[in-house]
Amino acid sequence: MSGFQYGVSLYSYTDDYGTVLNLEDAFYHVAQTHASGIEILGETHIDNYPEPSSTWLDRWFALVDKYGLEPTNYASWIDTHVQKSRDLTIEEGVAQLTLDLNLAKQLGFRFIRPKFGVIDDELTPHPVWEGSVERVLDLAAKLDIRICPEIHAPTPICHPVVETYVDFIQRTGTKHFGLLIDTGIFQDRPLPYWPGETPEIRDAAMSFLNGINVPVEHLREVIDYVVFIQAKFHHIDETLHDHHIPWDRVIPMLKTVGYSGYLSSEYEGSRDPWVAIEQVRRQHALIRKLERDYDTNQPEQVHA
Repeated sequence: MSGFQYGVSLYSYTDDYGTVLNLEDAFYHVAQTHASGIEILGETHIDNYPEPSSTWLDRWFALVDKYGLEPTNYASWIDTHVQKSRDLTIEEGVAQLTLDLNLAKQLGFRFIRPKFGVIDDELTPHPVWEGSVERVLDLAAKLDIRICPEIHAPTPICHPVVETYVDFIQRTGTKHFGLLIDTGIFQDRPLPYWPGETPEIRDAAMSFLNGINVPVEHLREVIDYVVFIQAKFHHIDETLHDHHIPWDRVIPMLKTVGYSGYLSSEYEGSRDPWVAIEQVRRQHALIRKLERDYDTNQPEQVHA
């Protein structure tokens, strides 16, 4: 039975990175979880983005080799509203995607998550996304990189945004565009209020922070198109109980539908120094235990 691949997004160490952690520290802590993959945010983690120096590139590859980690997902941005007077054109979107695809390939990444600007509160991407992506599909195929937009709360799985992405895959027949699931969509308990936040403020603008509680069974509808999963979480206590994400339902469903790709930790909880390191460690311990429990409870296959 195929198992999951485990990774960590350096986004998990936001606020630690650049203050109490440098790039090698981050690699070290990812490797300490026994993960095999490392995920980055291009503009955040690449010095002098988008033109890293040869010195930085040498250091990057040295760290990849030293810690035995595989570059997995490279997060990029296509800011459709970078100018107040007009929106980004398809040609400009193509140029940004081309730049990031080539840089991702140079660094050894196999997936790229483009974040296009959105046009509503349900995170519908700006219409420029489709023309921009379609024009770089040949390049993505040449580089063997999968472009995977993120399905992120408040957008559920059964939603026109996701349907449009699936229609795009079916229309183009591409093998280099798929879905990235953010497990925050399965959150079923509210997050703590931010300092100064009130129930009225949350209900008016960010009610999804209470959890949109997507049924894990909905994964069956899209799993054939899912190429990467960001394992979003906010707090796991010392008993390995997650206070917001129902991993005891998410993991069995992922196993049931046959997912064997990456689960890349994306911690988004307290940003006090060093907290993220322990939180990521706990998440890996929790998910690995749930995977082992699932595998142990499966009946043995009888071979003729």
